[in-house]
Amino acid sequence: MLRAGIVGLPNVGKSTLFNALVANAKATAANFPFCTIEPNVGIVSVPDERLKALATISSSADILPARVEFVDIAGLVKGASKGEGLGNQFLANIREVDAIVHVVRCFEDDDIIHVSGAIDPVSDIEVINLELILADLGQIEKRVDRARKQSRTSKEAQVEVTALEKLIPVLNAGQPARQVTLTDEEELLLKPLGLLTRKPIIYAANVAEDDLATGNKFVEQVRTLAEQEKAQVVVVSAQVEAELVDLAEDDRADFLASLGVEEGGLKALIRATYELLGLRTYFTTGPKETRAWTIQAGMTAPQAAGVIHTDFERGFIRAETVAYKDLTTTGSMGAAKEKGLVRSEGKEYVVQEGDVMLFRFNV
Repeated sequence: MLRAGIVGLPNVGKSTLFNALVANAKATAANFPFCTIEPNVGIVSVPDERLKALATISSSADILPARVEFVDIAGLVKGASKGEGLGNQFLANIREVDAIVHVVRCFEDDDIIHVSGAIDPVSDIEVINLELILADLGQIEKRVDRARKQSRTSKEAQVEVTALEKLIPVLNAGQPARQVTLTDEEELLLKPLGLLTRKPIIYAANVAEDDLATGNKFVEQVRTLAEQEKAQVVVVSAQVEAELVDLAEDDRADFLASLGVEEGGLKALIRATYELLGLRTYFTTGPKETRAWTIQAGMTAPQAAGVIHTDFERGFIRAETVAYKDLTTTGSMGAAKEKGLVRSEGKEYVVQEGDVMLFRFNV
């Protein structure tokens, strides 16, 4: 399962946001640093309106969306890379996730302590990023000497040294490792290091409810910085999302409309996290269930079938495939077939976003 880690300074709204992401989560949201000591984990459905349309066509009994695992990691502070504030433990938790959601405080509230004493999102981001960069440098410095010795007799180690030496000057300049272009071979060799700044990142600008629709000066500061890093920004209000959890669906829509938005920031955050990892969705649908399946972009039909079960990939014959738009426009699989919109795809077919598929295979 895909994993995204929620990080940030203490008291920026991480645990409140996590609780809203997973309404039944038991994370403690308290007004003091390090209230989250062990990482809390929650499974979140990826919002996708296409599922309802397909389920209606197939009269499906169940709808099963794609899912993302969110990990609420305790607040980092300056010096975390050297172990300050239980930093080593928290950094180890971040190494295990696929992507990072960096929550940045973009609201003023005298009743909520800021660890640095003032609201400055750019400074907050720089504190976290610097600690992650220093931690990565520490990892690389431990590894590069050993790799250089091994490179005398190992071509693989030579490639690794080349990759590490690409990263060192960039990190020393205070830039994240994700800004360095690596070959596929180099990427594979460095993967075991779990470099923190190599992971894709989304900045979640946490605002007060009055700023959810329009943002504010702090959000603009985050956007400017994110553009330089080629990172994404999603505006959320942990305060609003916490209130939405207890409302009925109709009441949620009315509440959001009163704030000038159509949906809460969490849906956008979940989708952005999903898209950030270069993922695609295909569907299976029938009377029993309509289900979204998560695959990496570029996967072939047999590989996509293997996500359901390895036997499907091993015994793959063909995939009856129709585009979501074609199926919903015609209104049924039968009608789509009559119009020649259902294709029989073989082993070389690369699955496209929104494909609706039925696999034929030998057991």
